[in-house]
Amino acid sequence: MSNAPRRVTILDLAAAKRDHRPLSMITAYDWPTAKLVDGAGVDCILVGDSVAMVVAGRDSTIPATLDQMIYHGEIVARASAHAMVVVDLPFPYQHLGVRSAIEACARILKETGCQGVKLEGTAGQADVIAGIAAAGIPVMGHVGLRPQAVHQLGGYRMQRDGDRLMADARAAADAGAFAVVLECVPQEIARTISAALEIPTFGIGAGPHCDGQVLVFHDLVGLSLERVPKFVRSYADTKTTIAEALGRWRRDVESRDFPGPAETRG
Repeated sequence: MSNAPRRVTILDLAAAKRDHRPLSMITAYDWPTAKLVDGAGVDCILVGDSVAMVVAGRDSTIPATLDQMIYHGEIVARASAHAMVVVDLPFPYQHLGVRSAIEACARILKETGCQGVKLEGTAGQADVIAGIAAAGIPVMGHVGLRPQAVHQLGGYRMQRDGDRLMADARAAADAGAFAVVLECVPQEIARTISAALEIPTFGIGAGPHCDGQVLVFHDLVGLSLERVPKFVRSYADTKTTIAEALGRWRRDVESRDFPGPAETRG
């Protein structure tokens, strides 16, 4: 009998919602990060198109390509054994019609080994979500602040239209999404949406009343090189630790203290 851990499924997420057990999701883009996140026992790992900003230094998520998402998604899925791995569908595939979206999501599922895809969208993408789900591909919705639409939304701002947010979230759920991310939504609106939906909600900048929470790994461990959003709580100061280690190594090299006897073979 295999001793491998059992991977989290969409049924486990649904059960957690029914049992009022808070869910956890963290982004990861590479092998060591995914190993650490998976080993921490989180429920889901998100391979976000935020890779374009966090890893590649872009000013938005829009430049992320399908091939890049597949590349990073395959690494993360291979590195994880417990968490459900979800990969973002990059811009603009959810806007190119149901067939194009299904083809892109099928590539992600087949070539990465992940267990689901996430797409940003409003009620206008309900037919796309329904088509992807009907093709047997688990799909997570994303409403509120949609980084792929940041220029249309006027920047990275709190989204306060409760009726619109509820309509978008309900449309995703009714179309077959297994969960939905609520990003930058006032906590009372997020509470109302979470209570109204049968599927789990994952909040990021949406307060404590969602069914789960999601954060970017680099923000969580204090490794972000840019401004950290207000809704982030950093649990470590990794950036300072790494910077100090690099400085000490450089000084040891310059003083010829490295390599020393312990690092040198006769």
